[in-house]
Amino acid sequence: MNGLNRAARTCTALVFFAYTCSAGAQPFPNKPIRLIVPYAAGGSTDALARTVGQKLGEAFGQQVIVDNRTGANGNVGTDMVAKANPDGYTLLMAFDATMVINPSAYAKLPFDPVRDFAPITKVAALPLILVAHPSFPPNNTKDLISYAKSKPGLNYSSSGHASTPHLAMLLFEQRTGTQFTHIAYKGGGQAVIDVLAGQIPLLATAIPTVQAHIKAGKLKGIALTSAKRHASLPDVGTFAEAGITGFDISAWYGLLAPAGTPKAVVGRVHDETVKILATPEMKDRFQNTLGGDPVGNTPEQFAVNIRYDIGRWGKIVKETGIKLE
Repeated sequence: MNGLNRAARTCTALVFFAYTCSAGAQPFPNKPIRLIVPYAAGGSTDALARTVGQKLGEAFGQQVIVDNRTGANGNVGTDMVAKANPDGYTLLMAFDATMVINPSAYAKLPFDPVRDFAPITKVAALPLILVAHPSFPPNNTKDLISYAKSKPGLNYSSSGHASTPHLAMLLFEQRTGTQFTHIAYKGGGQAVIDVLAGQIPLLATAIPTVQAHIKAGKLKGIALTSAKRHASLPDVGTFAEAGITGFDISAWYGLLAPAGTPKAVVGRVHDETVKILATPEMKDRFQNTLGGDPVGNTPEQFAVNIRYDIGRWGKIVKETGIKLE
């Protein structure tokens, strides 16, 4: 087995050497890398990109420039990367909704999430959380189900129509026989402000968006969508604990390159990113500041994740008739 591993490493090195020689250039990277974030500055995707991008820049000895290109639920920035030169100098920090929900929710996309990208690694998985204003009567999933059945059409908000939190709540409705009214915001900032003010009783979002408010007692966690509790909020239970079987949903963030990017370049970015994610500093920062868990899987595993989620969310989009324009 050790011999096979050595052979594989030698092969990878030779491929990388062949690429750099044939390109007639210095080894990758020899200039700044642009990391496209298809969402606004200040959000979870942006924060994650800047955290990882800084460390990648240090590892590469080159600047990694975070470039926010917003619009159309992430489609604008994502399409820029799909059409970029596949040389490794333009990368994408993707949020799962754009890659695996938009293909079903939009009648037509300018990019194909499978054909047009070279997956590098899933960077992080973030459990979603349903939170409420402290004055909201239910404190857990069982209480929420009973309360919601007595008040059909209860309002909840999320960061957008056809976002991962929105679809997670639609799945919750299907599994529990409840019916809520979704109030879609354009981004999570105002949604948080309104639930803090008690104008909207419930908010479905990712942990980082509300973690500080929960710890300060300004919001309370009703339940997490993950299979297990999260280390950053150990007192908040899960939907699964309440008996909703098979309910395991986490939003994810991932690093991708344009399709056709040389495998040696993808491998170099992958290896450095995985090293960064494995450090105690980054694990602590992810769990206690960013509210997620570092992943760092292989390009092949990440590609399987993407295809699986396209099918899973496509089914929910079709059943609920969600459409985006």
